[in-house]
Amino acid sequence: MMRRRQFTAAAATAVAAIGGNLTAASTAAARDGREGPDDLPAQFRGAWIASVRNLDWPSRTGLSAAEQRSELESLLDTAVRHRLNAVLLQVRPTADAMWPSRFEPWSQYLTGTQGQDPGWDPLGFAVDAAHRRGLELHAWFNPYRVSLQDDLGKLAPRHPARRHPEWVVRYAGQLYYNPGLPQVRHFVEAAMLDAVARYPVDGVHWDDYFYPYPVAGEEFDDDEAYDAYGSGFGDRGDWRRHNTELLVRETAARVRRTRPRARFGISPFGVWRNLSTDPQGSHTSAGTQSYDDLYADSRGWVRKRLIDYICPQLYWNIGLQAADYAELVPWWAEVVAGTGVHLYVGEALYREGAAGQPAAWQDPRELSRHLTLDEEWREVLGNVFFSARDVAADPIGAMRRVVEDHYPTRARVPH
Repeated sequence: MMRRRQFTAAAATAVAAIGGNLTAASTAAARDGREGPDDLPAQFRGAWIASVRNLDWPSRTGLSAAEQRSELESLLDTAVRHRLNAVLLQVRPTADAMWPSRFEPWSQYLTGTQGQDPGWDPLGFAVDAAHRRGLELHAWFNPYRVSLQDDLGKLAPRHPARRHPEWVVRYAGQLYYNPGLPQVRHFVEAAMLDAVARYPVDGVHWDDYFYPYPVAGEEFDDDEAYDAYGSGFGDRGDWRRHNTELLVRETAARVRRTRPRARFGISPFGVWRNLSTDPQGSHTSAGTQSYDDLYADSRGWVRKRLIDYICPQLYWNIGLQAADYAELVPWWAEVVAGTGVHLYVGEALYREGAAGQPAAWQDPRELSRHLTLDEEWREVLGNVFFSARDVAADPIGAMRRVVEDHYPTRARVPH
């Protein structure tokens, strides 16, 4: 039986001022007899900061180092004002780096030219700037995506994919590293762990991209890898899921050895499998299922305790027939129950007020209703909002409503 707890609406009416630096604010609070860190509620409140395609930061390529720093600090300050306590910063969007990597070129989303030194260390600055504001910084990596176009010749001259074209699969107009090759898996782990070893990040974070989302009429060509390494598996799907799980398992172990206090979390597509496909699945009829289409056994990673937190992208409104938020939250709560794996819910703030979205997303109360529902399930320990620019813009006041209704005080990150 799922465990419920009561939501008290009166608790959402108090509004407290917030300082910038959590440590400094906590010290002052202790002097004044107000709450210190141990008195604050334990709740993960995060925002994704996407760098791919310059979605959130930097806002465009070619900004000066000072302008890039200013934009990033503005996003961090916005997070603090909204009583968030964590940011998930995308630092490896397309097999490149937002730090001076020993393995991969500088990201094109900084200067407009992949491999060009931006003249500063964005990740090092971001970690320090976040910590000074009392925010956790989770480094967000994309393991296998190489490029959003499919011409190897357009990559930086010394890009590993150009030196090892046998590692690369062209699919649907993009380039991907082949997850079925052990040498690829070892390389991408090393490339990501380079940042973990060098910076005091609070977490390592992946989103929903493992094997690429299926595209009608396209085949992901991993025949040679399957012939070489796929013997002993029931079918290619089992082999691909095994490859993904190896990446998860090995990365988790390496993170714990390299930076024991950092947590490893994944934000998968919100539907593992539909009930019509699997008796363990959710009451959904989604066209995509992460287990079958992305070869990502997100439920299995939790049940095997391979990760520290899971943040399913539940980017649907309450009452949506194909994927009802109100059906998926209790399903995921049941998955994590008893595992010790934290559950944070990924929220589609970007849909609020957006053109073409259904009526539910034109109502600024929709996201607040999500958090009210979440409070019925003690397994839900927080929420993460996509994305940072939408937290700042808040066109119809949906984020403001969340803060007013659910974030009356600051909160500490649960551990």
